[in-house]
Amino acid sequence: MSIITTRKTILFTLFFAGLACLYTPVMADEPKLVLQLLADAEQRSTEHKLRNKYRKPAETLQFFGIEPQMSVLEIWPGHGWYTEILAPFLKDDGKLTLAQFRHNDGSLKEERSIFWARVSERLMQRLTEQSDYFGEVANIELDPPLLSPPQQEQFDMVLTFRNAHIWNESGHLYGTLQSIFQALKPGGVLGMVEHRSARLSDISSSAVEGYLDEAYVIQAAELAGFELVASSELNANPADTKNYPKGVYALPPTLAMGQYNKQQYIAIGESDRMTLKFIKPVE
Repeated sequence: MSIITTRKTILFTLFFAGLACLYTPVMADEPKLVLQLLADAEQRSTEHKLRNKYRKPAETLQFFGIEPQMSVLEIWPGHGWYTEILAPFLKDDGKLTLAQFRHNDGSLKEERSIFWARVSERLMQRLTEQSDYFGEVANIELDPPLLSPPQQEQFDMVLTFRNAHIWNESGHLYGTLQSIFQALKPGGVLGMVEHRSARLSDISSSAVEGYLDEAYVIQAAELAGFELVASSELNANPADTKNYPKGVYALPPTLAMGQYNKQQYIAIGESDRMTLKFIKPVE
């Protein structure tokens, strides 16, 4: 079977390939198996799949507790690296919504915002062109700190990957976390992966461009109402010394230093990252 289109098709393939000959153990671990197959699917580019070893998407999403029947909001999906896994995983029984970058209605002036708007447009076009694979994916916008339209207890899970440092740069980390808190149902999960700065002591850290202190992020989320229920070292990278001229952007996949020390940065790999699981408490 050359095209993996739905979660049910994946399970069918697993069963008749002999991977599910022991029915009970496989079904117990079904989400992880499906997520791993989607992470390695032929619909993903070679470049995207090469990053699996750094980002561990199947393990990360399982750590957050994703289930196929959930309503999930992915914040700022960018080029769709995680969307390629989330959309087909959820399309049969759940629902994926993307909080895209703000649409360029002609009022955007900042070069970075204009670029991000183009990225969102390209992803939306791809989702439409490959709807058999992605299913029906809804779109809203996040212009920090606000979701547009506002969301009130709509989602079982909100996922954000390497975005919090951008909100923090503009002074909107706390406000954006508040908007996410409102969007989650009581008992819902916020799963966050973020570049982690070097910790110097219990009260200080060294945070060059793109990195955030883990304790600071946790405190901001707790102030917004969240409760931290688990953290993981799944996305840790002890080889990341966090002291580069262009901060985290010197490392893959950006490689902002160009040819300067390129092989050294490639050898280090992607950044050291915190992986945090929060819940919205049930009152």
